[in-house]
Amino acid sequence: MLRIQPKTERVSTMKCPFCGYIESKVIDSRPTDENTRIRRRRECLQCGKRFTTYEIIESLPIIVVKKDKSREAFDRDKLLNGLLRACEKRPVSIEALEKAVDEIEAQIQNSLDREVTSLRIGEFAMEKLKEIDEVAYVRFASVYRSFKDINSFREEINQLLFDEK
Repeated sequence: MLRIQPKTERVSTMKCPFCGYIESKVIDSRPTDENTRIRRRRECLQCGKRFTTYEIIESLPIIVVKKDKSREAFDRDKLLNGLLRACEKRPVSIEALEKAVDEIEAQIQNSLDREVTSLRIGEFAMEKLKEIDEVAYVRFASVYRSFKDINSFREEINQLLFDEK
């Protein structure tokens, strides 16, 4: 005879802070902190006491490979500051730039590559700036691509105008 047990969510790695028992059931779950964490209310299966845990997404560190082949940890503040400089005195909200940085970071995380070149990050940033503000895009491109002369700068602007058509 086959017996079906009722479905209860159990976690065997969460110790009860009161008795140390390693099994509990989840009574309530809800998102917190703008959906970046999950708050779980648990009940110990041995002593019956309740406690709260928080679940967060564990992100693996992203390593940026720079032009000189040196490596450093990805720094979203550095990326945001670069976008802010490009958007100086432009009608671009900080929220739009933070959203762009979030999207770039998600793009990098989702690629499953633990290392990404600074060139690739720069390309992602230029794509986002092109959508947000064309003047900021040209500013960023002029520094990022380090134009050697006015002709290379003109080619970039012509390409921007061509893309619009």
